[in-house]
Amino acid sequence: MEINEQVEKILAYGACCDHCLGRFFGKRSHGLTNDERGKGLRIAHVLTANTPYVVLSDTCWICGNFFDDITGWAHKVCSALDGYEYATFLVGCRVPPLIAENEEMVWSDLSLSDPEPFKSEVNREVGKAVSAITGKVVDFKKPDVIVLIDPSTGAVETQINSLFFYGRYQKFERGIPQTHWNCRTCRGAGCEKCNYTGKQYLDSVEELIGRPAIEAFDAENAVLHGAGREDIDARMIGTGRPFILEIVAPKKRTIDLKILETEINRTADGRVAVALSHWSERSDVETLKSSKAHKKYRILVEVDGQIPAEKLVNALNTLKGVTIHQRTPERVAHRRADKVRERKVLDIECVGEQDGQFILEVLGEAGLYIKELISGDKGRTTPSLAEILQLSAHVVSLDVVQVEGPKEGD
Repeated sequence: MEINEQVEKILAYGACCDHCLGRFFGKRSHGLTNDERGKGLRIAHVLTANTPYVVLSDTCWICGNFFDDITGWAHKVCSALDGYEYATFLVGCRVPPLIAENEEMVWSDLSLSDPEPFKSEVNREVGKAVSAITGKVVDFKKPDVIVLIDPSTGAVETQINSLFFYGRYQKFERGIPQTHWNCRTCRGAGCEKCNYTGKQYLDSVEELIGRPAIEAFDAENAVLHGAGREDIDARMIGTGRPFILEIVAPKKRTIDLKILETEINRTADGRVAVALSHWSERSDVETLKSSKAHKKYRILVEVDGQIPAEKLVNALNTLKGVTIHQRTPERVAHRRADKVRERKVLDIECVGEQDGQFILEVLGEAGLYIKELISGDKGRTTPSLAEILQLSAHVVSLDVVQVEGPKEGD
């Protein structure tokens, strides 16, 4: 079917604006807007059919004359973004079902092969108008903000994309979890047991780092993504644990990380310290989470009974380089799958004594349960130091002293 014949059949459906007429052939050529293309097709049809050119006066049966108010929609978008700092944006559209049904019917009836959907032109034309007003740039891949318009309701919805930055944290105080925990009793609602805070613990590493960040970015929330986690009763010292902080719905986006680092360290008051390195991306979070980096621990171990130093050294040498079989420890069995994991002890040695207890340093594969490596966890971990010594042994205190970050390993 020739184009003129297709145009005639399209116009036979009812009043059709130049935008929609042009869109039905939108992918056939470049250099023209759909509005310009539609005008040209209408004129060509008039000349071919030898009929008078009539300016559209009725409402377009396909889009309802949506494109007559592109400027109005652009101003709505700008108003929705007022108060947000952004350099790039993207406009999206929730296509009303009737418009989608109307245009798809024409595509199908006339077997059109090169139409451009209503959604595509709306996104482009409103985006161009917003860019002209604000001077901001459209970014299809990683915009700072996304604005969804809904022609059915006239509503405009903003989606502010998160910011991410990478750093390392040290935790000097035992008893602080890595992330926020809701109260186990009320599940965050607030109750007498949690003093109506909704929290199981008053503070977390996430909150100590996140509170100053939320204020600096004027954001809704901050989420900490760590390279593994230490137990609540363990310190994280040495080189610190790699983390990425996600800033949710920030109104500000250009913050000096060194100034933020100083503020976090000031407000955390020696409980937590950070070294912020660089801006990051959402994709880096998965890389960080999936990293199987080795971890080094310094632990204080108590062994029941007196043992010669030589016996301890021999026991530690027996564990060095060995693959340990660990069934999910009893202390975490309520929240983790019950299975046997195999992890290797890369190195273990005694580096001193303190009040009759031994100071050990352990380098292990990611996921090695250190407390159970010492105690045996009632036979759930084997071999263990307690099993080899044939004496009861347990960890008195534990510090993480080194965690490799992505690309920092061998």
